[in-house]
Formats: sequence, structure tokens, C-alpha cells
Amino acid sequence: MDTVQLVEVSPRDGLQNEKTVLSVDAKVELINRSVAAGVRRVEAVSFVNPARVPQMAGAEEVMAQVPRVDGVSYIGLVLNRRGLDRALAAGVDEVNVVVVSTDEFSTRNQGCTVAEGVSAWTDIAAAAQAAGVRTTVTIATAFGCPFSGNVDPAWVTDLIGQVAQAGPDEIALADTIGVGVPAQVRALAAGAARNAPGVALRWHFHNTRNTGYANAMTALDLGAQALDASIGGFGGCPFAPAATGNIASEDLIYALDRSGVSTGVKLEALAEAAIWLGEQLSKDVPGQLSRAGNFPSA
Repeated sequence: MDTVQLVEVSPRDGLQNEKTVLSVDAKVELINRSVAAGVRRVEAVSFVNPARVPQMAGAEEVMAQVPRVDGVSYIGLVLNRRGLDRALAAGVDEVNVVVVSTDEFSTRNQGCTVAEGVSAWTDIAAAAQAAGVRTTVTIATAFGCPFSGNVDPAWVTDLIGQVAQAGPDEIALADTIGVGVPAQVRALAAGAARNAPGVALRWHFHNTRNTGYANAMTALDLGAQALDASIGGFGGCPFAPAATGNIASEDLIYALDRSGVSTGVKLEALAEAAIWLGEQLSKDVPGQLSRAGNFPSA
């Protein structure tokens, strides 16, 4: 692959597990910085219950202020029809619906079984498609579950086939807790090719065990259309113990740039945004590029 889309998830996944709750204005500034850096797909908001995830409060207010730039698409995470109704009213360009691969995590995270999650996705997909909104379904804990342990790739492959029946524009496979390795990426890519042929694949990696970038580059070699990443490497899941951040957008872009893969995203702007976000969250930046700098230096 000589091109790939970067999906910037810091405004959603990057913030949802942080103790510091950013203001609406700060969230909009983070999105502005992403767009200015050249990012064209931003997972900007999550339409979940703010009582459960207070970091995601103010989704409608954020969407009312995001820059509307030609070619920029804003994604809203939704888990149910109420979330979809809010997302459509707020003017999102895409919706991302999460289906979890294990009953235990799904029950804790979304209050439903896997089967109920597939049913909810099917209903949401039909309504979103009728509204002319692009749909992604993300299979969470596709590489392993903090409660159930290993997840059989054959089961995830079967689940890919189930969610594909609703006709998504894209299927995302998520290493929610950062346990995956390249061999699993290859197994799941092969499973998706069998059970969802022709559907675009997006991949979501966390770097909890320092395998996230190897996984991302493996997914790229296997034809990934999109890779999720978070400015600064911030991120995590409130319902996944010890899960650390996503792969850092600026670190990923460095690897892609040096590999001759085009994204249209400016590395230096992302690195500056990472430092800014660390200041907003009063935390050290987990990613490496903002400290080490580009190579060769300008």
C-alpha cells in the first residue's frame, strides 16, 4: 500500500479515560489542530451517557463548532438508537458502532450480550444508511479480552461475517487492550477477506505492550484502508483495566512517511499538537516523536 487514511481518534478515544475533563473549547481546539495538520477523518465525539463517561459530555456543542472543511469527515461513536438520533441531529458525517467480541466485556461496556450488540448494530446501520450517513462497525476486543482472556480468531472471523450482513462501509478490528501481535493481524485479515470480501478494513491498535506499531505496519502490508491513531498516544478504555493509550498519530506518521506511504498529514503539526494536549491534560506525552523529533531534522 502506498496510501492509507489516518483516522484521528484523540478527541474520542484519546480523552475518554483521562482524569482531566477538557472543556468543549479545548476539544474543538484539538479537532482544529488535527484538521490543520491534514487529517481528513476525525472521530470527534461519542454519543454515550455522560453520567457513565463524563469525558464525552458536550458532544452536540463540539459538533456545532467543528470546522466544516471540504473533504473532512467527522465520526460519532454510537451504541444505540438514541445515540444515533443524537448523532444525526448533530450533523456527523459518519457513525461508528461498537460490537464487542466477548459477552463479559460487552455486558460491562455496553450492557448487552454479543448477540444483542449485533442486533443493535443491524438496527443502527439500517437507520444510518437510510439517513445517508456512512457506517463503520468496530469489533472490540478482537485480539483479547481483559476478562475472558484469549479470543479465538475463528470466532472473530464468524463475527465479522455476522456484522457484514448489515452492509457496513467499513469494518474496524480493535485491539482494545493492546495484547495483539502481527500473527493475529494476519489471521484476522484473512478471516475478513473470507467473510466480508470487498469491505474496507480499518484497524485500531493500542500500544500497551509495545506491539501497536508492528501491528499497524502489518495491517498496512495486508491492505488496510485506514488506521486509527491518537495524537500523543493518549487513550484507553474506562471499562478495560490497565489498558493504555492508542498508538500515537505522530509516531505512526513518522513510520509511514519513512516507508513512502502517503497520508497527507503533517508530522510536525501533530507533534506540536501532542505537546499541547499533554499540557491540557497535565500529563507527559506517551508518544516518542514529540520528544525525539523528526529525522532528518528540518
